[in-house]
Parts: sequence; structure tokens; C-alpha cells
Amino acid sequence: MAQVRLENINKRFGDVEVVKDINLTIEDGEFLVLVGPSGCGKTTILRMIAGLEEISSGRLLIDDKLVNDLPPKDRDIAMVFQNYALYPHMSVFDNMAFGLKLRGTPKADIERRVNTAAEMLELKPYLKRKPKELSGGQRQRVALGRAIVREPKVFLMDEPLSNLDAKLRVETRAGISRLHQRIHRTTVYVTHDQTEAMTMGDRIVVLSGGSIQQLGTPQDLYDHPANEFVATFIGSPSMNMFPNIHVSRADGALTAAIGDQRLSLPNHVANVIDSYENREVTLGVRPEDFISRSDFVPGQTLQGTIDVVEHLGNEQLLYVKMANSVVLARVDPTLRAKAGDAITLGVNPERMHAFDPATTKALI
Repeated sequence: MAQVRLENINKRFGDVEVVKDINLTIEDGEFLVLVGPSGCGKTTILRMIAGLEEISSGRLLIDDKLVNDLPPKDRDIAMVFQNYALYPHMSVFDNMAFGLKLRGTPKADIERRVNTAAEMLELKPYLKRKPKELSGGQRQRVALGRAIVREPKVFLMDEPLSNLDAKLRVETRAGISRLHQRIHRTTVYVTHDQTEAMTMGDRIVVLSGGSIQQLGTPQDLYDHPANEFVATFIGSPSMNMFPNIHVSRADGALTAAIGDQRLSLPNHVANVIDSYENREVTLGVRPEDFISRSDFVPGQTLQGTIDVVEHLGNEQLLYVKMANSVVLARVDPTLRAKAGDAITLGVNPERMHAFDPATTKALI
């Protein structure tokens, strides 16, 4: 096991800077997820850790050892690729054993390691099969097994579930989490899927434009997003944003104008954005923080018209026209709602978010 430390890491392709001043410590045994949209730099960071991409500037340390100029084979890492990268002419056993054979590992040790990994990944019945005889999920487990038998200090995983269907993704996601709990090796996992990030990571790094937007536990990122990007990226469905909301005072209370409606701001929000009186802010409300029943807080309700209803069995998603926009509310499945109905939605006063329109940084 090992700690991985990135100090002022930058990556440039010609004049284009794709990774900008990354400072990050991945603790020994931690499962850290790099998440963000395509082009945010997450795979480039992973490849720099692996030694597959040259670092333009900065320092990369594994176990306090500077590895900038160390070739991949000497970094004691194992990487799981998005496309499995299995040898089609080899059996499952030989695919898993190939790297060990190249390193001259004794035959008995290879047998032990492959059989242990196969047992762990439920691949024992398939050791003699070729990759073409396996399902997508089984192929992915073979790729994981090939990494496990290396017994490396650090596992690197580059979107390993993206080629699987929805059901297999859920199953394999849980399998990788169980595997990490069992072997407890330092793991860096790259994905564009925030659900994967939230369910798997001890901590999550949210990236955009080559820079770290926020680093924290899944719950930290969900409850206290650092800026509008993190707020809308983390959480599914995405947070509703009310931009350019004018803040003013009425009868001693701070209120926000949303279209022709006024929303009273709870004390913990008002205290923070008091300096924004007679200015504008961006308010954020997650779909699950709308209240569709009668236990509304006076002054903290919004009216709208239902545009679309999505029935999901355990819940309903309502697309509600409101203030020249459409907001999304997640409500109880027993609520009788149909397109065209007028609806009153309360806003959970403890769960409101506010952002500075100029910097997009969170105010609360």
C-alpha cells in the first residue's frame, strides 16, 4: 500500500494547458474518485500517475519517492483500462498470469495468485475460457483480476464500467467496492458518472477545465458544494438553479423575487447573504428539497404548472413551469399529479443554497 502525492502538477500539449496546478494527496488505502465531464483532465491525471503521460511540471511521489522520470513498470502500480485490453487468443488464466510471467514470477506463486484472485472475483469456473466466451461483466472481472495478481501498491482504474449495461454496472460497481474493502489498496478511479463517484469513493475530486473544483467526501460535496458547477454536477437529478434573483427586505425579512413570486429566506440564509440586499444572487434547490404536501413553511412556497410527470414507481419527477423556466421536483408517488395541473411546492428552508452570480462560489 502507498500514499500518492501530486504537487503542483501541470500538463500541457503545446500551448494548451489541460491540467492546471493540481495539488492532491491520496492516502494509503484510500479509494479516491476523479470525476468530471469529458475533457476535464481526469484521465490525463491518471495516466501521469501511471507514467503513461509525461508531467510538464510539478512533482509526483509514491510512498514519498519521486517518480516523475520512473518508467511505468517500476512504479508498482496496476491499471485497469476502459476497454479491458485482454489478449483474445489467451485463456482467462493466461490473461491474468501474463504480467507475472513477464516478470519471471515462480510458477507456483503465479498459480497461487491467479487462483486467489479468481476465487475473489468468482472466475474459477472460467479460467480455461477465452475472452470471446465471456460476458462483458466477466471480461471486466478478468481485467480486474490481472491487476490484482500483481499485488501492486496502487490500483488505477480508467472508467472500467463504461462499456457495461446498466444492470451490470450496478453489480460490478458493488463488486469493486467489496474488493477494495477486502484488499484495502490505494485506488484511484476515474469516471464521468457522478453516481459511481458518490457510491464508491471515500473521497471525490470534482474536476472541470483541468482544475480541482472541490475535494471531499460524497456527503460533503452533496451538502456543501463549493460552487455552482459542483452543485449541478453532484446529485441526480441535478440541482435547480434560480439565477439573477433580486434580494430585498419586506416587513423586516429578507426575501427573494422569483418571477412575480416572493420567497422568504430563512435566518441561516438571510444572515449569510444580508450584504446582498438590493442585489442579485443565484438560489439553488435540489429536486428532493421541494415539499409537495400541506406542511409548508409560510412564505416559503412557490406556485407553478406541471409540464411533465415521470412515474418511477418509488417516486415521481415533476417538471414544473415556474418563473419563465422549468424546475424539477422529486415527490411522493402517491401524489395525484398530471400535466397541466397547478401545484404549490414548499421549499425546505434548511436545504436552500445560494451562490454569488459573479464568482459562482457558494455563499452558504
